[in-house]
Amino acid sequence: MMSQYYETNPAKSTVPEHDVIMRGRKLLDITGVKQVESFDNEEFLLETSMGFLAIKGQNLQMKNLDVEKGIVSIKGKIFDLVYLDEQHGEKAKGFFSKLFR
Repeated sequence: MMSQYYETNPAKSTVPEHDVIMRGRKLLDITGVKQVESFDNEEFLLETSMGFLAIKGQNLQMKNLDVEKGIVSIKGKIFDLVYLDEQHGEKAKGFFSKLFR
């Protein structure tokens, strides 16, 4: 039933669908990714259709990247997933300043 709703939903054509699927805290599949801003083995920063998403962990690696479809897969030990949006403007500024020092 739900898949029929998404197929007929006119908003889908303007905003890519964004999902985060975590498997056992070891694998993340993320859709609706517009851009990978930065990444290393402890932190990823992704721009998604729902805002910036910061992922923190240990031994993080990009397993898959499909730019055309907006899909990113990350493996490693996941500690933290945080959306940085307008409501958390100060937190986002602090996060970006730490990234670009």
